[in-house]
Amino acid sequence: MTSAADRNSIIDLARRTIFAAASGEELPAVPDEEVFRRDGGAFVTIKKNGALRGCIGHFAGTGSLGNTIIEMAASAAVRDPRFSPVEPEEVDELEIDISLLTPMIPADPEDVIPGEHGIYIKYGFRSGTLLPQVAVEAGWDRETFLSHTCLKAGLPPDCWKRDGVQIFTYTAEVFCEEKEGAGSI
Repeated sequence: MTSAADRNSIIDLARRTIFAAASGEELPAVPDEEVFRRDGGAFVTIKKNGALRGCIGHFAGTGSLGNTIIEMAASAAVRDPRFSPVEPEEVDELEIDISLLTPMIPADPEDVIPGEHGIYIKYGFRSGTLLPQVAVEAGWDRETFLSHTCLKAGLPPDCWKRDGVQIFTYTAEVFCEEKEGAGSI
């Protein structure tokens, strides 16, 4: 479990990176703190008024956690193909969620626990993932969660039942900025 101070440092780095990327400025350097030296994958999710504004991640990480946070925050801000790039003037209005990931493990459909596991599905050349919190936010059961992960991958919703489909699960430590009335997810 990441300490509150480390969580705040991670969120601060993500917010500074998002602002720099949106402004076309040089991205910040990795701070010299122990938390940023560890390995691991992460997703950076950006929301505005509760609506998704960008989300990019990497399962294994791109070097240290500090490098991963910088790369994923910049990508979520300006390179998520589903959204227009974040504008500098909207950065203060953004909510930032960080998901620190465990390694993926192969799983069978019945192993998936919505709210505890994220899912990564691969079939042929297509793949997609949904983070653990997505099932909770949407109120999905296991089959619905599997079906929506297939749809995210551009596959038919029942594809998870096919032979040859690869299903992986992972967990995430998910947290957001501490704001009045807010806490860990």
